[in-house]
Amino acid sequence: MDLNAEVDHLIETSQAAIPMVMEYGSRVLLAVITLAIGWWLINKVTQKLGALLALRNADLALQGFISTLANIILKILLAISVASMIGVETTSFVAAIGAASLAIGLALQGSLANFAGGVLILLFRPFRIGDWIEAQGIAGTVDSIQIFHTVLRTGDNKTVIVPNGNLSNGIITNTNRQPTRKVVFDVGVDYQADLQKAREVLLNLAKDERVLADPAPEAVISTLGDSSITVSLRVWVKTADYWSVMFMFNEQARDRLKDAGIDIPFPQRVIRVVQEEAAR
Repeated sequence: MDLNAEVDHLIETSQAAIPMVMEYGSRVLLAVITLAIGWWLINKVTQKLGALLALRNADLALQGFISTLANIILKILLAISVASMIGVETTSFVAAIGAASLAIGLALQGSLANFAGGVLILLFRPFRIGDWIEAQGIAGTVDSIQIFHTVLRTGDNKTVIVPNGNLSNGIITNTNRQPTRKVVFDVGVDYQADLQKAREVLLNLAKDERVLADPAPEAVISTLGDSSITVSLRVWVKTADYWSVMFMFNEQARDRLKDAGIDIPFPQRVIRVVQEEAAR
């Protein structure tokens, strides 16, 4: 009798457990299927995202970073959804993630600003590696663009690391973006000088193969100073030839003007002294 009672009790227990097993088993099975399909879809979506960024000529570092970040975020959301399907309470879990994210954001707000600036720089490309830029009081060649900072190499071969947050929010002068640049060369001549001859001398100076014919070079009288008249030579050159042409003008202008009998005066100031009458 005792054996029969135990068998009956086991049968009743199993009969009561079967619906529960079926219910939770179906949940687990559905969750596993959802996880597998979702994982596959997320990988496909992030691959498409990387291909889209590649079509937009985004930087390779940005392509990999955004694809990886999107992949991680989507998989975390998928894991939370699967956990809720099984019956795990996710409200407190999500609240804990939100609180942790807020704390991390407040602690790393400077780094996050640099990160956002790096993403904007890599996405919109105000400059590229190899460009000469002026920003944040620094001028140099862009050596590399990282997520948090940009590395510049100055003209005297110093390495300067500029945070991307400041760089993206400030004024950037990119001297390599345009294929041509305008050289403005100013030289002061004496008030007694023949201005027409001075203009001719400077225009002859511009007869160089590096100076572009269109737009044509011009020499104008730009200002009347205290001790000299400024004659301005304005020419267009290829961006790569800017400094070599400017240095050539500086080197040859004095001798050419001197041979033409045109002086470059020193800065002068006339002081008039008025004496009081002796009677006073």
